[in-house]
Amino acid sequence: MGVTKTEIFTDVQNEIATLAKAFAHPARVAILHHLFKANTCICGDLVDEIGLAQATISQHLKELKNLGLIQGSIEGTSVCYCINQEKWLEMKTLLTEFFDQDINTNCC
Repeated sequence: MGVTKTEIFTDVQNEIATLAKAFAHPARVAILHHLFKANTCICGDLVDEIGLAQATISQHLKELKNLGLIQGSIEGTSVCYCINQEKWLEMKTLLTEFFDQDINTNCC
């Protein structure tokens, strides 16, 4: 597999590609859906809600947290997660600008 060569791309292109990882697996999409639906911090019911093993859920939570889209706080023996509102709004703005581009050619 080749090297990504991220340095040849703009910061915006790299940021869009990085954030797109959040949607690259349906489990992460399901976790985000659940967090939005709950509208509160979620501490432990993701395994029951999503239907995957705890280890798998933990891996996806870690990826979402590394992307900055969720944040966690320790409460007792568990970590509670919620949407990072600031990062979510940044991502929405970035992706909206990208997806709102109009096609200006009649190619093919």
